[in-house]
Amino acid sequence: MRHAAITGWGMAVPERVLTNAELERMVDTSDEWIVSRTGIKERRVVGPGDSTTSLAVAAARAALARAELTAAEIDLIVVATCTPDQFLVPEACLVQAELGGTAGAFDVGVACSGFVYAMAIGTQFVQTGAHDRVLVIGVDTLTRFVDYTDRSTCVLFGDGAGAVVIESSDDQRGLISTVLGADGAGYRHLYIPGWGAFVPESAELFPEYRPYLQMNGREVFRFAVTVMGDAAAEAVERAGLTFSDIDMLIPHQANVRIIDAAARRLDLPRERVWVNVDRYGNTSAASIPIALVEAEAAGGLGEGDNLVFVAFGGGLSWAAGVVRWGVSGVRRASLG
Repeated sequence: MRHAAITGWGMAVPERVLTNAELERMVDTSDEWIVSRTGIKERRVVGPGDSTTSLAVAAARAALARAELTAAEIDLIVVATCTPDQFLVPEACLVQAELGGTAGAFDVGVACSGFVYAMAIGTQFVQTGAHDRVLVIGVDTLTRFVDYTDRSTCVLFGDGAGAVVIESSDDQRGLISTVLGADGAGYRHLYIPGWGAFVPESAELFPEYRPYLQMNGREVFRFAVTVMGDAAAEAVERAGLTFSDIDMLIPHQANVRIIDAAARRLDLPRERVWVNVDRYGNTSAASIPIALVEAEAAGGLGEGDNLVFVAFGGGLSWAAGVVRWGVSGVRRASLG
């Protein structure tokens, strides 16, 4: 059976750092309030020269370099984003235009859950033999849709991109189980009203029409704690494992209280949970691949380690998967 190992990984974040101290001067909040409720101390935000495309391309180039591949050797590009630079043109096509090559290219729009969805899609293409090498990118620039007069949301989000290359492997590596789900009835708990083809005929018909992210924090927290634990547990069970077999939980970095609550439900000690939300905030589809890159760089991942990716996001959606780390079974001389 063909498997789909992760052979390259990379990340990119804007240079601009927005600290809690700066937010104190912009909105009625404080560093203590933000840290106690979210765990976030700072986040990266795009500047005038940054874009969703520029971040995605930088992360992709880093992943390709790690995999020792060129863009011309990639068969398919899948980009997970809810903040594409163009409305009609897929973000994946904009990325491909910068990287070069003629790989198939399309987007997956599942907000913060998007990277795991995109990984699942890319893995299927490799496992079925349709493609040998797929570039998967998670990227978002949600700070461009944040209302900096709303302290309940403006403190949460940051911008960034993360990417992986997945390739055919003879050994069981890469994504070995997946759980995907959604509850569309709850979409208004986390959404950007009016950002799309629908335009309200009048303010009376759609009084909340505003092009800024809107969130029902209490409902999202309740939803996230439940589905993060349930989806992760189901993914582990589908992989034929128990949580004693899991070496690292790499969750969506939305809020440290959500992460800690999910870890407690799964009876996982904090040292087996990767957390970097304090430095980046919620980077949406980019959060898991950014965390993955940092976990690997810190020496936290070894050949054959079992990782769990788990996320929730707009939709409302959720996604989880077990990843077996390493490049064993990949038939390329440069990878041993």
